Amino acid sequence: MNTDAKLHVQSGVNISIQRRTSRFRRLWSFRTLLLMCVPAILFFLLMSYLPMPGLYLAFINYNYTDGIFGSQFVGFDNFKFLVTSGELWKLTFNTIAYNLAFILIGNSLQIGIAILLNELRKKWFKKLTQSLMFLPFFISFVLVGLIAYNILSYDYGLLNGVLKSMGWDPVKTYSNPSIWPFIIVITYLWQSTGYGSIVYFAAIMGLDSEIVEASEIDGANALQRIRYIILPWLKPTFIILLLFSLGGILRGNFGLFYNLVGANNTALFDTTDIIETFVFRSLLNNFNFSMGSAVSLYQSVFGFFIILTSNWFVKKVSPENTLF
Repeated sequence: MNTDAKLHVQSGVNISIQRRTSRFRRLWSFRTLLLMCVPAILFFLLMSYLPMPGLYLAFINYNYTDGIFGSQFVGFDNFKFLVTSGELWKLTFNTIAYNLAFILIGNSLQIGIAILLNELRKKWFKKLTQSLMFLPFFISFVLVGLIAYNILSYDYGLLNGVLKSMGWDPVKTYSNPSIWPFIIVITYLWQSTGYGSIVYFAAIMGLDSEIVEASEIDGANALQRIRYIILPWLKPTFIILLLFSLGGILRGNFGLFYNLVGANNTALFDTTDIIETFVFRSLLNNFNFSMGSAVSLYQSVFGFFIILTSNWFVKKVSPENTLF
């Protein structure tokens, strides 16, 4: 090897060492932030990545004797569980429709309430309102279902008691599928809106007060401040939360549906049956983990492509607000 070649190789080695040293120094300068990230990294590593080999369950006929990797491989036979039942499209539609209602109506209400809270001038009233709105989030779905039953029950419910006292005919709520989408959406909003509004309210608190004061000096009224300052400021928060929510759009809120409607009320299946309740009902007796894993994989893959598509669309419209 001639001298020039040796110098070239040596120069390349030196540059590589300098780059590694620079990268290490950069990491060391952010050591505090990296240390703060360690719990989150460990959480996702233990809860999300290490269990991923368990996806193999979706492609086998699992039995306890042979274990996961010793059970018979059956390919995509487990995915026929939903397809051959003839319920796949109805279940998928119901699950997506409910989640879209939860996401769009829920976020709109949360933004509106956060803005109204920001406009309140009495601090004691603002804190009291926040606390009262926040309380339903801590009520379990079991108790929510009990409250709903005591209101909607045909024989003993509060609603029919009031109707009877007024001379009207009682309503058979638990056999009328057309009204349950409204009941389920309203119940979800009642429980989650107060908690979700805190996120948007916190985002509003990060707005520079000098901008708002300048707009007031320029003569902007409350509606103009909301339209031209607060709503654009909340746009990145809304997009990020929307993208996160879309990832689970095919995962229904089992606790809400099961405790409000139950899993065996056939009269309400057309409008209230989602993937989770169908799987619970179908697997209740035979404990087939392979079929349950197949359904979970179907939901995860569907949600993954929804996130990719949504993120691509956001990148075209507003590149600075994308997830990746």
